Amino acid sequence: MPEVIVVGGGPTGLMLAAELRLHDVHVVVLERLAEPTRQSRGQGLHVRSVEIMDQRGLLDRFRAVGEEFQVGGLFGGITKPWPDLLDTAHPYGLAVPQPVTERLLNEHAVEAGVEIRRGQDVVGIGQDEGGVTVDLADGTRLRARYVVGCDGARSTVRKQVGIGFPGEPARVETLLGEMRLTAEQEEIDAVTAEVGRTQLRFGAAPLGDGVYRVVVPSEGVSEERTAEPTLADFQQRLRALGGTDFGAHSPRWLSRFGDATRQAERYRVGRVLLAGDAAHVHPPTGGQGLNLGVQDAFNLGWKLAAAVRGWAPERLLDSYHDERHPVGARVLDNTRAQMTLLGDEPGAVALRGLFRELMDVEEVNRYVTGMVTAVDVRYDFGEGHELLGRRLRDVRVGRERLYGLMHGGRGLLLDRTGRLSVAGWADRVDHVVDTGRTSGVSDGGESMGSGGEGGSGDTLGAGAAGAAGALGAGEESDVPAVLLRPDGHVAWVGADQRDLRGPLARWFGAATH
Repeated sequence: MPEVIVVGGGPTGLMLAAELRLHDVHVVVLERLAEPTRQSRGQGLHVRSVEIMDQRGLLDRFRAVGEEFQVGGLFGGITKPWPDLLDTAHPYGLAVPQPVTERLLNEHAVEAGVEIRRGQDVVGIGQDEGGVTVDLADGTRLRARYVVGCDGARSTVRKQVGIGFPGEPARVETLLGEMRLTAEQEEIDAVTAEVGRTQLRFGAAPLGDGVYRVVVPSEGVSEERTAEPTLADFQQRLRALGGTDFGAHSPRWLSRFGDATRQAERYRVGRVLLAGDAAHVHPPTGGQGLNLGVQDAFNLGWKLAAAVRGWAPERLLDSYHDERHPVGARVLDNTRAQMTLLGDEPGAVALRGLFRELMDVEEVNRYVTGMVTAVDVRYDFGEGHELLGRRLRDVRVGRERLYGLMHGGRGLLLDRTGRLSVAGWADRVDHVVDTGRTSGVSDGGESMGSGGEGGSGDTLGAGAAGAAGALGAGEESDVPAVLLRPDGHVAWVGADQRDLRGPLARWFGAATH
């Protein structure tokens, strides 16, 4: 019997399954599609997702197939130069088509030992005190201790367990697809530039070999949301708005999306949890959807593994909802704002002009970029140091890099005092001593090497204070040691062993002797 069943084999489900395997959890992924999708709605990884891939030793794979970009703002069709002092050692995004991201995460999951079953359509979910039963369309039944629904906006898992999905229905709809165009590039550029003066949801981006990624506003909102648009739909709308259909033919895939915004009322009901689009849907403005789902998985994976392994402290699994629901709500709000800015009515055009001027202010650009790329996410861990609740950027630790030390998905105590200990938690937390002269591991933790590439010249101490970037936190003496959760968020800052024991117990359960 699997310990966890993940329903949905997209980026969120694959990332979650691989995170669970870091802790030897037996996990099975059930994916409805018999073959990987060719549709590429998500077009890349933002900064926080780039950091996540580095924290798990995957960044080299993504950089090998992706193209770095540095665009600030990314808000409501407004782009600006990359802001200074953004809180990251990886100041770029990676343009990677969604099918490529899924392929890389699928390879990573399989290498970790995840069992992926395709062509498996889930039709029923039932749970009791001992576990969850999953019914499949072919009449078979599976049982697991936990189930996570990563099965998209129309999530069967969410519906089966009765979780509400309130929000607003779509008011506008956009057609998106890949197809061949016979028009000359000069004509495509000229028409796009002219129409783009008032209509920002219009364009054709070359993908090579005569294939283009085409986006065009639909005439209205389709009553049948699951029906794919036709090539004729694209041709008609291109002619209506641009006066030409660019000779569109031979589509690879065609789809539609609306601006509906909905969020699950709860991300957990008993032994069933939600992540990714099953927990939240929003317009794709700013390219946040795929990234938000991957980051959900990164938050949930180690917590669910702790529950399976039996060392999870009380409410650790509930903290998944407590931390990620507000993040999802904020993304819904910023995409609502962006859709307003993308409008073609006079008020929206005027507002977009004002926003464009505001984003010339460096602090505004940094704020917006930090919000869209998720580097400014700070979980509420209560009162304390300014780093508390934030993820720590990649810093130098002796001759190593921080993210190179986190590939195994364990907690980590970075200790400049040389006086601290994780005795009692060494099976869950690594202890790296860096007094500025040497780097080592003690109390049963194992060094995981540097790995990956990139990184920062910062060192723990002055560098760790600098890791707060725009926060401007502290002097070197202000950061004698930090305790990091497996997702890289700072759980404690201090120098006193007695003070450390509380956060260790809060996040990593009772000490063992």
